[in-house]
Amino acid sequence: MMLQHCVTCRTAQFYPRPICATCGSGDLVEIEPVGTGTVDSFTIVHRAEKPYVLARVRLTEGPIVLTHLIDIPAPYCDQPVRLVPGSDPQVFTE
Repeated sequence: MMLQHCVTCRTAQFYPRPICATCGSGDLVEIEPVGTGTVDSFTIVHRAEKPYVLARVRLTEGPIVLTHLIDIPAPYCDQPVRLVPGSDPQVFTE
C-alpha cells in the first residue's frame, strides 16, 4: 500500500489520483504509510461461510480506507489497529 502526498498542501490521499483531492495540485509524491490507524466504523458480514469484519479505518496520515480486520474478537470504534505486512488486499489487526 502506498499513499500519495501533496507537496503543495501537505495532505495525504488514498487511492492514487492524477491531482490532489484537497487543493488540485499535480505535485504529488508516493509515500509509504506508517501502517497504523484507528477504526472509524465496522460491520460483521455473515454472508460467507465464516463471518468477517469489514471496517473503515482512518490511517495515521489521514486518509480513510475500507478494509478487513482479522484476529480481533471484539472490534470497537476508535480501536487502534496496524497493517498486516505483505497482505493483499490490505488487512488490519490489533
